[in-house]
Amino acid sequence: QVQLVESGGGLVQPGGSLRLSCAATGFPLDYKRIGWFRQAPGKEREGVSSISGSDGSTFNTDSVKGRFTGSRDNAKNTVYLQMNSLKPEDTAVYYCATGYKGWGPLRPQSYTYWGQGTQVTVSS
Repeated sequence: QVQLVESGGGLVQPGGSLRLSCAATGFPLDYKRIGWFRQAPGKEREGVSSISGSDGSTFNTDSVKGRFTGSRDNAKNTVYLQMNSLKPEDTAVYYCATGYKGWGPLRPQSYTYWGQGTQVTVSS
């Protein structure tokens, strides 16, 4: 059974940093594309970052470019999202996903397996 578990969310002041983790069980993440998504109240789920399974390269949505960085540790079967210079508009529940089906790395429809999400709140 595939299980993804996110952690690392919390409350942070504007300008602060958080590192989210996504640990997988029952499914090796080696060479698998991973997506990070977020959903704010009343809004659709949006793609934030995607990490290639082949070379570890990342693709970020414009609003987080230069601030968020995705990475992976295949030995730990875990992926990370380092979030710097956080803004109030980054407040959302953050999800990781895998089981990429194509159709675009930042589209929720492209992924099969999802974690339960972790809350990130950016507020003073």
